[in-house]
Amino acid sequence: MKRTMAIIKQRAVLENGMDIDVQATQPAILITRSLVAHAGDFPSDEDVPITYQDFLTALPKVQPSAKREGFATIPDTTWAHIGAMHEVRKQLQMAIVEPIKDAKPFARLGVTAPAGVLLWGPPGCGKTLLAKAVANESKANFISIKGPELLNKYVGESERAVRQVFERARSSVPCILFFDELDALVPKRDDSLSEASSKVVNTLLTELDGMSSRTGIYVIAATNRPDIIDQAMLRPGRLGTSIFIGLPTPDERVEILKTLYRKLLQDATSDEVDDLEGVARDVRCTGYSGADLGSLHHAAAIEALERNMRNPVRQPAAELRIIRDDWEVALSTVKASVKDIRKYQRLQERGL
Repeated sequence: MKRTMAIIKQRAVLENGMDIDVQATQPAILITRSLVAHAGDFPSDEDVPITYQDFLTALPKVQPSAKREGFATIPDTTWAHIGAMHEVRKQLQMAIVEPIKDAKPFARLGVTAPAGVLLWGPPGCGKTLLAKAVANESKANFISIKGPELLNKYVGESERAVRQVFERARSSVPCILFFDELDALVPKRDDSLSEASSKVVNTLLTELDGMSSRTGIYVIAATNRPDIIDQAMLRPGRLGTSIFIGLPTPDERVEILKTLYRKLLQDATSDEVDDLEGVARDVRCTGYSGADLGSLHHAAAIEALERNMRNPVRQPAAELRIIRDDWEVALSTVKASVKDIRKYQRLQERGL
């Protein structure tokens, strides 16, 4: 096989003066060899039919070119993995998911420009999780960019990386671009900012709302430092919709813990459900973010496993449960990670 592929590649170079992707030709080689081996099995005067089952067989073997160019696969996070945040989910549904699924009603009412959404708030409150769920719900192409990964020490390379991201998005619309940690990519332009960083900010601003078309490209950005982002990024037409993702309320903490505990809740007893609600409403959980609740659940689960290991007669895995004592141990060890919530409250009051 390797020799056959090498010969095909060499002939293509000699005859056409160009190189080819040998990996892309491999399926054709296999088909050709199969046809040659079974040449006598088909009547010479009849066409060989290609059935629907043949397409289904070939589908998992062919990788889309967009994914080979760096597109991320559709995340497996759904709305079911997100507890609470119903109002935020509704806003994202109308801003991004519905226009991708059915654009005609929006176009009828004059809503043709794709939305740009900034998710901001304390760390660990589910901003990245929301972006993944939106991508899964819309089934659009999804590119995830962490802000610092576009930065390059060589002159002009950072701007070129920004342009390449949008070129890839234009070639596969509808597409969702997710910029995580946006504050690292577009800080405020002032005298203290280097010339190279200013050029990156200018390039991104131009791509978001410049001469090039952004039809079909939906942008979601996430940050926990909205106060240091360049204000030009937040105007309508770019990231005009700012959504605050705050700390959960006691009722929302109950929903989040139930979402984390959802696999065990199917056969949970009433005492377990009561324990879960009691823990979520406990005053010691005040100031907990979604990530803190995940850490709380993890600590309680580890305590339950250690308790079972200390027991001379261990319970089978199918019978393991987290009891109230396990939650108490977890509550004594897990502390709130968000220290300065007043800063975010002041930013929200200013109407960012």
